[in-house]
Amino acid sequence: MNHFPRNTPLSRLIGLLLVGASASHAYAASEEIQVYMDEMNAPGAFGLDVHSNYVVKGNRTPDYPGAQAPGKVFRLTPELSVGLTPTLDLGAYLLTSIGPGGMTSVDGEKIRLKFIAPKYEGQAYFWGANLEVGRVAHRLDQNPWNGQLKGIIGYRTTRWTMAANPNIDWKIAGPVAGPAMLGVDSKLAYKTDAGYEVGAESYNGFGQIKHLGHLNQQSQTLFGVIDTDIHGWDVNLGVGRGLTPASDRWVLKAIVSVPLKSL
Repeated sequence: MNHFPRNTPLSRLIGLLLVGASASHAYAASEEIQVYMDEMNAPGAFGLDVHSNYVVKGNRTPDYPGAQAPGKVFRLTPELSVGLTPTLDLGAYLLTSIGPGGMTSVDGEKIRLKFIAPKYEGQAYFWGANLEVGRVAHRLDQNPWNGQLKGIIGYRTTRWTMAANPNIDWKIAGPVAGPAMLGVDSKLAYKTDAGYEVGAESYNGFGQIKHLGHLNQQSQTLFGVIDTDIHGWDVNLGVGRGLTPASDRWVLKAIVSVPLKSL
């Protein structure tokens, strides 16, 4: 068995991943269940990611009048992106869903700007940030305009991939005042001899930044995932299990990256 040395950037990152996995206010499943890493479009090149998830078993009671309860909801979110520079990537999302009764709806739009710091050839670690602003329908949030700042840190070898996203979410505009919230998403994956990766992703809320705690009242979900390449199409598949009463109990998710030609 291989042992990682202590007190190194790699060991500290592994520790952060384990903290995130053990530690999330009750939400519906996000339109985008993904741990951000260092993937970027080349300048002028377009990308298309199709995010989808389905809450197999979750809360069927709305959190507020007019809210969409997460149970039995299927979410489909196409994301179109373009590389601006070697370190900047611009993306836009269209949020859609199908409710338990088969009702299809458009739930909002979001834009994001992603930065990944320059890397030298062979560099294993990476870091960056992602800023996202969006407007969503009342059934998803009582405040229509929201923002998120996502940190991106990671480490990749020929076999192992590790990454963590500390997230700060806040309300930009709306009738209901709300404090900024902290969350941490993380990923640990191993590349098999067959070429695909198997691993785990965790999505965890820690509550209000000013009053962290009460973790059993936050959403915490752990996914088993597979990442593979099918004829140039990157695919991420996952099965998630909620770990607290505030979490959706079972969630299925898929992300399909469609290769597109540059301008």
